[in-house]
Amino acid sequence: MRRTRRLLQTRLGTEGARTPGVANPEDQMTDRPDARLVGFVLDAPNPRELAAFYRELVGWTAYDQDDTWVRLGPADDSRPGLSIQLEPNYRAPTWPGVTDAPQMQAHLDILVDDLEAASIFAESLGARQAEWQPQQCVRVMIDPVGHIFDLFVDGS
Repeated sequence: MRRTRRLLQTRLGTEGARTPGVANPEDQMTDRPDARLVGFVLDAPNPRELAAFYRELVGWTAYDQDDTWVRLGPADDSRPGLSIQLEPNYRAPTWPGVTDAPQMQAHLDILVDDLEAASIFAESLGARQAEWQPQQCVRVMIDPVGHIFDLFVDGS
């Protein structure tokens, strides 16, 4: 906590004197509330179709589904999970990134036991391999609507 407070003071310029218009972290700092990541959400023009792809790819179950939202998770409904939400104006990111085109802001890392077999399986579901593959032990894939995901083996 002390290190966090010191870092905030340095970044906000509150070390020593107060900076006009900037709150003093000492005045606002409390214990960190309980927080945990429970899911990751992807946009798609058709949530049910993209959810079907990921459901098959990772062997999860679909929960809370309608035409605008699908939540996927392990069979025991534990978290984190993956949700797909409707975005009618969705535009796929480019990989690798190029100027004046949607950039990848995040990607999924999927641990597999056999990289070649997992790549072939993902392709059979509608994914494709990205043209640029920066690492031999990781396969950069593109899902049916253009989201980037990586397949990798343990130790990569």
